[in-house]
Amino acid sequence: MDQSPHILVVDDDREIRDLLVKFFEKHQLRVTAVRDAREARRIWTTGTFNLVVLDLMLPGESGFDFARWLRANAEVPIVMLTAMADETDRIIGLELGADDYVAKPFNPRELLARIRAVLRRAGEHSAAPKTENPTRNLRFAGWILEPARRRLLNPDGVEVPLTGGEYDLLVALVERANRVLTRDMLLDLLRGRQAGPFDRAIDVAVSRLRRKLEDDGRHAQIIKTVRGGGYVLAATVERI
Repeated sequence: MDQSPHILVVDDDREIRDLLVKFFEKHQLRVTAVRDAREARRIWTTGTFNLVVLDLMLPGESGFDFARWLRANAEVPIVMLTAMADETDRIIGLELGADDYVAKPFNPRELLARIRAVLRRAGEHSAAPKTENPTRNLRFAGWILEPARRRLLNPDGVEVPLTGGEYDLLVALVERANRVLTRDMLLDLLRGRQAGPFDRAIDVAVSRLRRKLEDDGRHAQIIKTVRGGGYVLAATVERI
């Protein structure tokens, strides 16, 4: 049985679909490509997908709307394709829970590298074997992070769903508690690239994570903003 990751590509440009199908298959990925959200919804019920490559500018239902539907129905990672100059689209996409984005026109090799990085972080195509001594849990401000199961529990013990990107951001902050991390450092830790002068990806991701931690508002206590510096997880972390 083929265990290679299965990618769903949603893009109304036939040339892009054909290019990605050939390129991904050449690099040992299974791929299904559709032209719009309606076809994507239909095909979604017929198979199991490890990641979605989603164009935002789709005919009919927009990529934003389909992303909302995906986030309400699945934890599948999403890599969005956006217009080169439209920072607003990227920010909205990240707010909807996208794990990464690539601007058009793009290099297929860069997109493939981003996909592999997201899959690696999410653990979608290679389940980690259970061991007798799994990674110890981390407790901070009443919350518990379970690395072995890649999940977050609130102070009442209820799991709080996180996207792959949110989880990795939280791990980066928790593992470096009480240390100021700049936006460039966080981007490098999460995606291996430097931030552009208008890149608000980290700001958006931190805002989304704060909402999950019920730490939203002007006076956040868990993830604090350091003016001119970046962000810091201001809590004592215990390994339990």
